[in-house]
Amino acid sequence: MDLKITFRRLFTVAAAIFSASMLFAQTVSAREVVLQDKKLLVGFDSGTGALTRMVDKTTGWTVERRPDLGVSFRMLVPLPHRQDNFILGQKQHAVEVRKVSDHEVVLKWENLLSQHGGIIPITFEAKVTLNDGVLTFNSKVVNDSKLMVQTVDYPYFGDFTSPTRKTPMVVRTMWYGNLGADEIYPYFNNELGYWGDVYPTKTFNSDKSLFCLIQTPKEGVYVEMANPNQPYFLQFTFEQHPGVMSSVTDQVPQVNEIGGKPVHLEFRTCHFVFVHPGTEMKLAPVVVECYRGGWQNGVNIYKKWRATWFKKPHLPDWVEKVNSWMELQVNTPVQNYAVPYDSLVNYGKACAENGVSAIQLVGWNKGGQDGGNPSLSTDPGLGTWQQLHDAIRKIQSMGVRMVLFGKFPWADMTTEWYKKDLYKYEAKDPYGIPYIKRGYLYLTPLQLADINDHAFAVMDFLDPAYRAIAVQQFRKVLALGAAGFLYDEVPTHSPVKYNFASGHGYNPPGYIYAGDEPLARELHSVADSINPNFLFAGEGPQDWLKQYYPFSYIRVNEGTTPVTRYIAPHLPIMVAVIGFDNREMLNLCLLDRYIISYEPYNFKGKLSDFPLTLAYGKKIDALRREYKTYLWDANYRSTEGATVTTNFPYRYPYFVTGNAPGQGGGWHPFAGAYKYSVFVTSTGKRAVVVINQGPKTFTAHVKIPHAGKLVLATPEHPGAVPTDGTFQIPPRSAAVVMEQ
Repeated sequence: MDLKITFRRLFTVAAAIFSASMLFAQTVSAREVVLQDKKLLVGFDSGTGALTRMVDKTTGWTVERRPDLGVSFRMLVPLPHRQDNFILGQKQHAVEVRKVSDHEVVLKWENLLSQHGGIIPITFEAKVTLNDGVLTFNSKVVNDSKLMVQTVDYPYFGDFTSPTRKTPMVVRTMWYGNLGADEIYPYFNNELGYWGDVYPTKTFNSDKSLFCLIQTPKEGVYVEMANPNQPYFLQFTFEQHPGVMSSVTDQVPQVNEIGGKPVHLEFRTCHFVFVHPGTEMKLAPVVVECYRGGWQNGVNIYKKWRATWFKKPHLPDWVEKVNSWMELQVNTPVQNYAVPYDSLVNYGKACAENGVSAIQLVGWNKGGQDGGNPSLSTDPGLGTWQQLHDAIRKIQSMGVRMVLFGKFPWADMTTEWYKKDLYKYEAKDPYGIPYIKRGYLYLTPLQLADINDHAFAVMDFLDPAYRAIAVQQFRKVLALGAAGFLYDEVPTHSPVKYNFASGHGYNPPGYIYAGDEPLARELHSVADSINPNFLFAGEGPQDWLKQYYPFSYIRVNEGTTPVTRYIAPHLPIMVAVIGFDNREMLNLCLLDRYIISYEPYNFKGKLSDFPLTLAYGKKIDALRREYKTYLWDANYRSTEGATVTTNFPYRYPYFVTGNAPGQGGGWHPFAGAYKYSVFVTSTGKRAVVVINQGPKTFTAHVKIPHAGKLVLATPEHPGAVPTDGTFQIPPRSAAVVMEQ
């Protein structure tokens, strides 16, 4: 074949394709209603109301790329005999798509066509505003039908696209003090199970995090459920269409289509609203904003919003000083009765002698840890009420506070209390079956084999009658004279989101997480009347609950991104230190301003059981007391404001593509690794903490822009000495550079 003729034919075909694509682009543009300012451009189809384009004008990132894949919304409206009945936005025609001003579009859909139930008299309205790069979606459902609107997906991005084919993306959400990371491009694994969905799917829940970051190495998109009062459950949902290339690698096809089907990532916020027939509901606003830089800049958007509603909690003075704790378990559901009440004073003496400020006492209540819940009565197997009361008084007279452990979300189903009374307040599923959480496993072979654990019923916090029971139990803690209460498992009602049972004083279903704050307020009301300096602590409370449980107890590892510390530089966060020479965890405590919780033998031992850990921990706290202005009272800034390099080739990655415990982005201890953090004092002076978690000495180079005179101190050598910012750190050790 003549190559010239072939080239001409190819050129003619290419020109025709280009002309057609340009004509299509012009057609779409003519149908688009556009909002834009200096930072963002967003477009909507004037006929369907679908979101067709979104461009970050500051970076050039086209987030929503192909208008033909645009989607307006989706609803789930089950029929009496068919739950799977969706209303798809792609099948609807908008009755109104109107640009009210340069910064606002109003959209409306009526009499919606469902997949299997025909036209349903439902109206969906939305108002989208753009203000200085911040996109806000407000919407409302008016349900004039005899059916219930269970969920609404809005806003809905039909073609959420990475900045380039080679640019990875992860989703980062906040939970248990960590900013998790889950990859969505170029690899996407199916988290919900191939048997239950059509497309690989990932979901992230509002009961854990009110925001999600869709993060690339250099920029990101921030998405927020803009209501901190927990009106209902929302999921940030991602679906990869039509699927991945290989179920072995989970790689996303890096082409526009595969097998004749378009390749695209859908992202939507799914509102679990349960709009009853003949009612209407305003949905929580959803805020979308693009940002440059790493996760810190995305979280800064959340911090700015948080400042508008977060109420600063009260803390007793002793918690605001450098302090450390011990956790002690005295009993379990297998009645081991490890430490009687009258033996507790010996533990208090050991704490006082070693500068440990408090004891978290676990299993003191009837039934032991995870037995008898939600009882906060004393256990006769450990001694009398008077013996515990006296032990608490004696220990606190030594300057060591006693903080009693308990929990309210569960009822132990093996108890007569549950069988006779507590069952009335349990949550039930849509079929009337009680939700059950399996119990925890303790000590004996049968328990550890999960044969005779204590199953838990899930209590409904929306029910005022159950909250009254919880408050009555809490009064027993106050009567014992404890300095505080550590509410275990405060952030979860797993596996329950809603209670579908009737007779709880509200129209079911009820979102159980909406009862967390009412219970917290009632507990505070009781405590404040007796001891205004009573400490409320909680295991890993969500950020909005830190207004009520300002002292957090969590567990961390090398892969943890300390987002809570970044958001709240001075709220107390305590972490478990368990190992017998646990320098690595203690280094993390120094790095991220964590309070030390000494827990030998998994919080069943004595301080004297791990002398190496105790000795290094005391040095860490002594360093923090000596340089309190720099390491305790200063503002934590993550890695912002300084840079650290070493003669090792590897540093913990700035951009995390995984979040498995201990994974740390692929770190291996024998390769050598380091981390650093920056603190800024009230006068603007900076301190840099550098930790060496590896087995070899390395040379570190700390650079602080426009720094004054620098000094260096370490836990082993706390006396400050001048430094030019270059120094050596031995294995498993730490150093602090401070600007004078």
